[in-house]
Amino acid sequence: MTLKSKLMGAAAGLAVVAGSQAALADGHESITVGYFLEWPMPFQFAKEQGMYDEALGATVNWVSFDTGTAMSAAMASGDVQISVSQGVPPFVVATSAGQDLQIIDVAVSYSDNDNCVVSSALEIDKGSAGELAGKKVAVPLGTAAHYGFLKQMSHFGVSLDSLEVVDMAPAEGQAALAQGSVDMACGWGGALRRMKESGNVLLTGAEKEELGILVFDVTSAPSSFVAENSDMVAKFLDVTAEANAMWADEANHAKMLPVIAKDAGMSEDDTMATISTFVFPTVEDQLTAKWLGGGAQDFMKGVADVFVEAGSIDAAKASYADNVNTGPLGQ
Repeated sequence: MTLKSKLMGAAAGLAVVAGSQAALADGHESITVGYFLEWPMPFQFAKEQGMYDEALGATVNWVSFDTGTAMSAAMASGDVQISVSQGVPPFVVATSAGQDLQIIDVAVSYSDNDNCVVSSALEIDKGSAGELAGKKVAVPLGTAAHYGFLKQMSHFGVSLDSLEVVDMAPAEGQAALAQGSVDMACGWGGALRRMKESGNVLLTGAEKEELGILVFDVTSAPSSFVAENSDMVAKFLDVTAEANAMWADEANHAKMLPVIAKDAGMSEDDTMATISTFVFPTVEDQLTAKWLGGGAQDFMKGVADVFVEAGSIDAAKASYADNVNTGPLGQ
């Protein structure tokens, strides 16, 4: 199966069911929110302390996912109302296919925590990246890691046609890299940290940013849900912002870290090593031109155009401005 058919398969059917979001129970008694394991963030402290339930006056059910494409599918089916820390590329894949999703905040920025790792046995670095031609690569298609992979291969002049690309979630890619069944694997979080035990990255986060490879996740939701529940969404984002502000004060780390680590399914040391590479923009920062005031919209268009050029999606939208809604964040 080709790279394009795999990615389109991941997005297939999203447009068909995009308008069929399941209604919430009368009185909004509960909502379901998606998130990632091994991806530690301050909101998990608020999650475990019941802060969301209290603020929303409703039960928040949490479900974990392996990839952002799976989050899109769950929101399309109505099984999930909000996704925390969905990567921009899977968001772009879904919206380009016709799914009516909106970004409601910038969840986290992390250029050093999403990357591709080459097997140590190959002894390939950025000076010899051309030697990747003909190699087998594990990539979670339609994700931030996929976008970074495409941009890096373009930078190094490695033809995608010369590579055998297999669609694997980060944990699967890490296992395959360790076993020697793939030559390079791409991913994030705990899986990326373990990948580095078997190899090396080609470019650092700073080097990627110099090439315009930004890496950030968003909180997303179906536009119909946001329109019908703007107050609830605003309260949800308020709790997230409160948790981020708490974490920004190092005096709170001692009480927050154990809770976040347990919920993320990680050791406290690994949690701290991971979360220390994250940046959580304040609401004020998010509303600036760098982020939701224009930057995110322009970046999404760039991601979509790269995916079109790579043959990964059929077409990009003329603009992604309608896929950003700062109303609840600014309330």
